[in-house]
Amino acid sequence: MLAEDSYSTASTNVELACIPEDTTGLERIMLAAQGDLQRLMSSYFGHPIFIDLIYAHCSSRLTPASPENPITQSRQVHLVCASCTVCVATSTVTITSPQCERLFLDEKFPIGQTFRRLNRTPKFSLLNVETQAIDGKRELRRTYRLETEGFVAEILEVFPDRDMFVRGEAWLMERRANLDTTCTITTDTKPEWLSVRKENVVH
Repeated sequence: MLAEDSYSTASTNVELACIPEDTTGLERIMLAAQGDLQRLMSSYFGHPIFIDLIYAHCSSRLTPASPENPITQSRQVHLVCASCTVCVATSTVTITSPQCERLFLDEKFPIGQTFRRLNRTPKFSLLNVETQAIDGKRELRRTYRLETEGFVAEILEVFPDRDMFVRGEAWLMERRANLDTTCTITTDTKPEWLSVRKENVVH
């Protein structure tokens, strides 16, 4: 296990093993997040974090979730802050209780909020941490598992640019400005044959 969280009446200790040598203190905090990543990132950037659901593929729900009849879902969400994607999370969720099925599949609470609604602290297992360069950006990835009775999630999170943990809101505003510029260029170079009329607007 790559993360060990221990405590006593007088101390608390979180140990992270086999992580990159250049991992910063802030990155260590994010790597140790246990279902509360959105809260941490919102605190860090000073802006709300929104969930953008990319896909969710669920097994059949012919009977209520139970250990004998588990329901599984594979899903991907983007964590978005100020119009910028700050994390891509791809998950496999296994549900074995009707209460968790209702919260997660019917009421549509995300994974972290499902644990909060259950009022439970999940068991956390950090499975893998790695970095790689993609298109000139330094990605940070972690794979981990969160579990409690009736609800287990194995999650791969990709932070697209480690500079976000160095430059903070300046990085966010720069990315947003680049997005705005791209949108302006795209709009300005609209083909001449594409006429926009009020009655033909596509939503």
